[in-house]
Amino acid sequence: MSIVEFTPIVLSVCLAAGFIGALTGLGGGVIVTPVLTLLLGVDIRYAIGASLVSVIATSSGAAAAYVRDGYSNLKIGMFLEIATTFGALFGAFLATRVPTPALSLIFGFVLLHSAWQSGREHTGNSPGSGVEDSLAKRFELCGTLQTGSSEEWYIARRVKAGFALMFGAGTVSGLLGIGSGALKVIAMDQAMQLPFKVSTATSNFMIGVTAAASAGIYLSRGYIDPGLAMPVMLGVLAGSIAGARLLPRLKVRTLRRVFAVVVAVMAVQMIIKGVQGAL
Repeated sequence: MSIVEFTPIVLSVCLAAGFIGALTGLGGGVIVTPVLTLLLGVDIRYAIGASLVSVIATSSGAAAAYVRDGYSNLKIGMFLEIATTFGALFGAFLATRVPTPALSLIFGFVLLHSAWQSGREHTGNSPGSGVEDSLAKRFELCGTLQTGSSEEWYIARRVKAGFALMFGAGTVSGLLGIGSGALKVIAMDQAMQLPFKVSTATSNFMIGVTAAASAGIYLSRGYIDPGLAMPVMLGVLAGSIAGARLLPRLKVRTLRRVFAVVVAVMAVQMIIKGVQGAL
C-alpha cells in the first residue's frame, strides 16, 4: 500500500477513534493500536508510539472543551497525575523488555476489560455517600457540577485506593500506548465516587499527561515514526474535538454498547494473534 492510499485510511480511522474516545473517556488508543496492527500491518511498537501521540491529541482536543464547560476537575486530575506519571514511566520501561506476543496478549485482555467497562450502566454517586476522606478534605478534592438548573456538590472518597489504581492505569498506559481511560474512569467513578461526567471529563484531561510521560521514552528508542504519527494525531484531534462538543447533549448508551462490541472483537483478535505469535 502506497503512502497516498495509507494516509487517508489512517486519518479516517483515527477520526472515528478520537470521536468515540472523547465521548466515552477511554481515549482513542484502544482503537488506534489494534487497527494499525491488525488491519494495516504496522509493527505493534510503532503502533503504540503513534497511539501515544494520538492520546495526547485526544486529551488536548477534548480537555479544553470540558474545562470550559466545567466538567473537568483540574485539582483532582493534577493530584492523581502524580501516580499516573510514575506509572507511565514504569510501564514504558517494561515495554522495551516485554516480547511482542506478550504485549499483544496483555493488550487483548485490557481491551476486553475496556469493552466490559464501556458497556456497563453507570449511575451517579450521591455526594454525601460513603465515609469522608481526610486526604480529600486536606487537599480540597471536591467541586460542583451543573445539573440542569441546579448545582451538585461532590467530594472524593477513598483517595488512597484511587491513587493506587491510578498508578496501575499509568503503568498500563506506558506499556500498551493507550490512555488507559477505562481504568481512570473506574478509579474516579467507582473507587472515589465522583459523578460519572466528572470522571469521564477528568479522565480525558489526564490521559494526555500520562501519555506524554511515556511518549518520551518511545521517542528516544525510535518507536515514533513522524509519517505514521502525524495522520494519526490529526485524525484523533479532529474527532476528539467533535466528540467533546456533542457529549453534553448526546445520549451515549447505544454508542457505549456498540463500542463495547467492536472493542471486544478487536480484543479477541489481538489475543489470538498473541497466542499464535503472529505479531
